Amino acid sequence: MNEHGRERFSPEPRNVYLTVPNLISVLRIISIPVIAALVVHHRMALALVVLTLSALSDGVDGFIARSFNQVTRMGQILDPVADRLLILCSVLALGMAGIIPLWMIVIVGLRDFVMGIQILVLAQHDYGPLPVNFVGKTGTAMLMVSIIVLIIADLIGGPAFLMLHTIGLAIGIWGVAVYWLAGLIYLRQGQDLIRTDR
Repeated sequence: MNEHGRERFSPEPRNVYLTVPNLISVLRIISIPVIAALVVHHRMALALVVLTLSALSDGVDGFIARSFNQVTRMGQILDPVADRLLILCSVLALGMAGIIPLWMIVIVGLRDFVMGIQILVLAQHDYGPLPVNFVGKTGTAMLMVSIIVLIIADLIGGPAFLMLHTIGLAIGIWGVAVYWLAGLIYLRQGQDLIRTDR
C-alpha cells in the first residue's frame, strides 16, 4: 500500500473489536429494522423516537472513538455501513408508507450501490473504506433531518402537514444532492489511490 495514501485516507486504527463506539454502531444497525417496521405500520411517534436516538448515536460513537483512542478497523467499516443502511432503510420504509416519492428511493439507493462497488474495488488494491468527509456527513445529516421532518409531518397531520411535508422534501432534495456530491468526491479519491498504485 502506498504510504502517502495510507496517511491521507486511512489513519492507523487499532485492530480491536469490542469497543464502546463499535457497540453503538451495532445497536444503530439493530435499530434499522425496528424503525422500518414502525414506519410501515404507521407507528410514527415511536419511529420518530427510535430514529432520533439512532441518528444522535452517530455523533456520539465518533466522539468517543476520537476522544478515548478507540478508533478501530472494525469501526471504520461499521460506522459508514450503519449510516448508509439507516438512510436507505428509512427512505424505503417511508416510500412503502407513501410518505416520500419513489425517485428519492431510487437516487439514494443508486448512490449507495455505487459506493458499495467502490469499496469492493478498493479492497482489491488493499485499501479499506475511505474516511467519511465533511460533505458526506453533511449530506447524511440533511437526509436524516428530512426523514425526521417527514415523520413529524405525517404524525401531526392537519393544516400543518402540507407545510412540514414540503419543508421535509425540500431538505431531502438538497440532502440527496449533497449526498451524491460526497459520493463523487469519494470516487475521485478512490481513483487517485488506484492511479498512485499503478
